[in-house]
Amino acid sequence: MNLLARWSRWRQARLQHRLFAPAPARRSDGSTVPRSRISPSTLIEHADKLVVGEDVAIGPFNFIDASGGIALGEGVQVSSHVAIVTHAQHRSQRLLGPAYSTWPTAPTGQRPGWIAGPVHIGAYTFVGPHSLIEANTRIGRGSLVCAGSFVRGEYPEFAILEGRPARVVGDTRRSDERLLVRHPELRVLYEAWAIAPAASGFDVAPGEA
Repeated sequence: MNLLARWSRWRQARLQHRLFAPAPARRSDGSTVPRSRISPSTLIEHADKLVVGEDVAIGPFNFIDASGGIALGEGVQVSSHVAIVTHAQHRSQRLLGPAYSTWPTAPTGQRPGWIAGPVHIGAYTFVGPHSLIEANTRIGRGSLVCAGSFVRGEYPEFAILEGRPARVVGDTRRSDERLLVRHPELRVLYEAWAIAPAASGFDVAPGEA
């Protein structure tokens, strides 16, 4: 292999490492969250308002707007090309047109048509690629968001969500039970979180972690 080919492979490997090698998730005080990783190619705005539990994995090429507060429970997985947003301004911009940038926000603190609110994704939920999680959304623990879903609102635990807008199309416990029958030794581990009270010490306000 000649020098140019070696250099090209080295450069490609370095670029892949910078884009995909996950970095530890950090709290606002700079300490790391145990076993949680965030891909460096994921863009996070207002990271101080993002609360991440342990064992969370956030993959590459995601956009996370945490301005309204986002909480990701223990074991949450965000795959790739996912958008999680806590505000929407397009309605307000259409209503106000050129006056949008100068429109006074007092006394409500928001322009007409502005939507903002927190997002909570419960423990051990998987968010499939190319999904959108909108403001004022709460997804119960153990859920599965299918690829390409648009999610807004409140959803129960162990829900399989699919569609635009997303609706509940199943229950993850059914497929989990089939696996537990094949692997009974894992039932005690599964039930330790799936049957325990949902809060499990994670329901904190954004910025407290």
